[in-house]
Amino acid sequence: MTRFLEWLAADPLGRLTSLGIALVLIVLSVRVLQEVISNRIEDREARFRTRKLIVGLGYFAFFMSVLMIFGPKMSNLAVTAGVASAGLAFALQEVIASFAGYIAISFGGFFRVGDRVELGGIRGDVIDISTLRTTLMEVGEWVNGDLYSGRIVRVANSYVFKEPVFNYSADFPFVWDEVRIPVRIGSDVRLAKRMFLEIANNETDGFVKLAAAQWDDLQRRYSIEKAGLEPMVTIVVNDNWIDFTIRYIVPFDKRRVTKDQFFEEILAAIEGSSGKVQFGSTTLDVRAITSS
Repeated sequence: MTRFLEWLAADPLGRLTSLGIALVLIVLSVRVLQEVISNRIEDREARFRTRKLIVGLGYFAFFMSVLMIFGPKMSNLAVTAGVASAGLAFALQEVIASFAGYIAISFGGFFRVGDRVELGGIRGDVIDISTLRTTLMEVGEWVNGDLYSGRIVRVANSYVFKEPVFNYSADFPFVWDEVRIPVRIGSDVRLAKRMFLEIANNETDGFVKLAAAQWDDLQRRYSIEKAGLEPMVTIVVNDNWIDFTIRYIVPFDKRRVTKDQFFEEILAAIEGSSGKVQFGSTTLDVRAITSS
């Protein structure tokens, strides 16, 4: 047993074996601790952060193991490591960029777990951020209304340096949305506009108050002008109908349900207008051509 320990401490192969044993013990310890944490902590965010902390401690323990095992021989390894690092840097440039992206995400405030983002052309909710990849629960694609598609997508962290990062929920968790209603030409335009604006005000009153406070905070942090947060109704006349557009502000994750409520109220209001307001439809001019 004594000779085996001496071999582990002195022989290069023994040092590698010691490092392998340390790595296995660290990995097992991290997994056991994560399992214990998952069963003990009920709060989702606290559980997630604690699991990430355990992983970080595991990396630190592995780094310390390398120093303890190879510390006395580090000077002999310096030249070899310098030569190897150049080749590794070229071969693993995407990995290095992803790790740099992880540092930028962690300290740059690009996004955090729970945010809805668009990263690398993929839109979804961030459910995990690792050292190399960000995991998203995809939103949209073949599903309308910002609903989950069911696909979990892993995007390289290096994309934060390559493409714009769209964050729907970080500083201002609201977006502007629109509802368009075609109204038949000849309808009571003033009545229609008044009805639609009243519906918009009723449906978004709570959103406007919350968004106003958030926007004031944005103005203190950024050079940005005061925005109009109240709903507005505009009209455009085309060949077939009068196109009413209701523009309003809504939380990023409530677009679908809010639009559904809008159309329910709009249908009820038009039905209750006694024919003064009617939906528009495409007009066809049909003519009979007779031969003489």
